[in-house]
Amino acid sequence: MGSFLELNVPIVLLVCAGLGLITLQLCRTWWRLRQIPGPLPAKITNFQRMVWVGTKRSHLILQDMHEKYGDVVRIGPNMVSFGNPKAIPTVYPMRPGFPKSDFYVTLRPYTRGGGALHAIFNTTDEKLHKQIKNPIAPFFSMTSTTSYEVLVEDVLKCLVKQFDQRFAGNYEVFDLGQWLQFFAFDVMGTLTFSKRYGFLDQGRDVEGMLGTIAAFMRVGAPMTQIPWLDYALRKNRFADFFQRLLHQTASLSILGFVGKAIKEKQDKLEKGEAKSRDDADGRKDFLTRYIEVQKNNPEIPSWAPTAWTFSNVIAGSDSVGSVMRTIMHNLLLYPQTMERLYDELHAANLSRPFPKYSEVSNLPYLDACVQEGSRMHPPFALPFERIVPEGGVTVLGHFLPAGTVVGGSPYVVNRHKPTFGQDAEVWRPERWLVDDPAARKRMEQGNLTFGAGRRVCLGKHVGILEIKKIIPILVLDYKINIVDPEKFAVENSWFFFQTGLYSQIQKRPEAAIDNQA
Repeated sequence: MGSFLELNVPIVLLVCAGLGLITLQLCRTWWRLRQIPGPLPAKITNFQRMVWVGTKRSHLILQDMHEKYGDVVRIGPNMVSFGNPKAIPTVYPMRPGFPKSDFYVTLRPYTRGGGALHAIFNTTDEKLHKQIKNPIAPFFSMTSTTSYEVLVEDVLKCLVKQFDQRFAGNYEVFDLGQWLQFFAFDVMGTLTFSKRYGFLDQGRDVEGMLGTIAAFMRVGAPMTQIPWLDYALRKNRFADFFQRLLHQTASLSILGFVGKAIKEKQDKLEKGEAKSRDDADGRKDFLTRYIEVQKNNPEIPSWAPTAWTFSNVIAGSDSVGSVMRTIMHNLLLYPQTMERLYDELHAANLSRPFPKYSEVSNLPYLDACVQEGSRMHPPFALPFERIVPEGGVTVLGHFLPAGTVVGGSPYVVNRHKPTFGQDAEVWRPERWLVDDPAARKRMEQGNLTFGAGRRVCLGKHVGILEIKKIIPILVLDYKINIVDPEKFAVENSWFFFQTGLYSQIQKRPEAAIDNQA
């Protein structure tokens, strides 16, 4: 017995030393941000918040954490969440210095070359971000956006035709939310490639693109909480090999589509065959502009057109469709707001069949509905993570040392009751019609849906154009009834997905008269 113990002494000592080091590391981890309140497991491991994301309801869990612990909550060993909009200018300033965290690295698609594709929204390198954003930013300005209006109307014509032929006369129940998603994608297809993807024409998810994007987000969302795990399990040559065998390479499927489209466009440009209908009246689609910008600026990486186009496909459509869904879902749930919006639109004597953006852009109640829709259901619902710079920073009275990751979830921030009212959980567009300009400005600056500071959403103006073009058509031309509203569901997988907006529609008699006139 004694000899057995003697033989195991080194092992026992080694185990004790290992446990001691682990305990010391956990204590050091806890100590660094000890003054920030939060649940104990989250203070020592990121697996806690990874589990939260895996439930697909992390927005509600995080909201509960803020209600329990306050405006600033520690949700990871080095991660702090804020829930008060007053922190937005501090964490998301216009000046450089608060770079994105490795959260965004997990959202880069893995390429066959063994690397991950940077894009404007997922790069953490501020110098690279400036290099690939500045050349194309003018394409997304408000001035440029209005020039795309006629292209949006082309897609609206297709939507109205499909609604009239498929649903308006037969009381068929259909998923209105899915068709709004189809519209958003076909608009971006038209703006990017000068042709629709075909979602509206065929009434389905063409080539499974929507499903592929959803799969990309669902797999990536938990990994955003532990970025090194994303590299270990997904983004290396060994893991990539097995993912191909199992046909689980969603990002490659999207990149394959983008690569094919770029190759076709380049061939047409080289042959002089790309003089499409939009070239005739002075417009070019995004892809043509992307290719020309890179060609005329050799300092821009050769992969930039792929990255720009990838962003259009994966982020430029789902987010807009999500806000459209939210607005229509709540207008149908609260018919008094639908009636008020109809009265405003009808009294505005708008152009028909499609109101001009100049006519609807500043309509107060329509704008209030758009603001409220984006506030209530932001397309992205995990915290927008940033890294605290040298010297540290004080956020809502809590000092955070350099290197700390900090961010706010748009879902949580957008429901801050002192800013948006005690009924912040409820759809009420009227909150945006306050007489106090300071209160209105405070709410606008507190809405984190499109981000803030230097990394605010580049396509914001394009999205608002689409939304303010389609909502008046749906409200003025159709009587819409919601069916089985309890089947409407949401899922937080970084993208804040929605399903089940089942509806019936009828053509308004007065719409036919207005359109003929």
